Amino acid sequence: MRVHVVSDVHGAVEALAGAGEGADALVLLGDLILFLDYADHTRGIFPDLFGVEAADRIVELRTARRFEEARAFGRSLWEGVDRDSAMDAAVRKQYAEMFAVLPTPTYATYGNVDVPSLWPEYAGDGTTVLDGTTVELGGLVFGFVGGGLRTPMRTPYEIDDEAYAAKIAALGEVDVLCSHIPPAVPELCYDTVARRFERGSQALLDAIHAVRPQYSFFGHVHQPLTQRMRIGGTECVNVGHFNATRVPYVLEW
Repeated sequence: MRVHVVSDVHGAVEALAGAGEGADALVLLGDLILFLDYADHTRGIFPDLFGVEAADRIVELRTARRFEEARAFGRSLWEGVDRDSAMDAAVRKQYAEMFAVLPTPTYATYGNVDVPSLWPEYAGDGTTVLDGTTVELGGLVFGFVGGGLRTPMRTPYEIDDEAYAAKIAALGEVDVLCSHIPPAVPELCYDTVARRFERGSQALLDAIHAVRPQYSFFGHVHQPLTQRMRIGGTECVNVGHFNATRVPYVLEW
């Protein structure tokens, strides 16, 4: 059995179209939407709407962790613009393109910048969306937990710690624990380029200790200090920033 795992696609449609080649299944760990590419400020919904100079400024403020200033600057740009309509149209366009190229079968969960309410409109028959549920692949039980935890960034799909922990508890015994965010281990949560800690989940870490799955797969941290590490008997792997690498993580058994 061969499974390819990707996360943080962020609009890389052409690469996503080939992500499942040679695999029996594709596992997708969220963040399909590209709002703003921090490496290339010309790409994404934000520069499409407001231009590259505005994108440069918002990245500068966020990188400096001046979140209140960034939000104020963002609000000034949206004045006179129907934000809901503009965002809905842009997100729908990206989802239509990306879901259309997903192979059959694909098993997917949400990232923190995704909009779960729209997924049923675009996920075809070959795509199974899982969040707080499991699926068996080749004799292994894969458990999926989507979304992220609350942060000052206020991305679209952030939830309370308690609700996130409840989804993990609902999985029960799994062989492969799939999430968008990492367990709360400093080395797995620190982004060396952004120079900040992203939020990891203590409940994920507790589940790794209690359930001892063979693997814990995740993304979210684009340039992690440590890409993989072993916790007890569990191999914890950041499967990579697919938007940048264009290469899926390969699991064979």
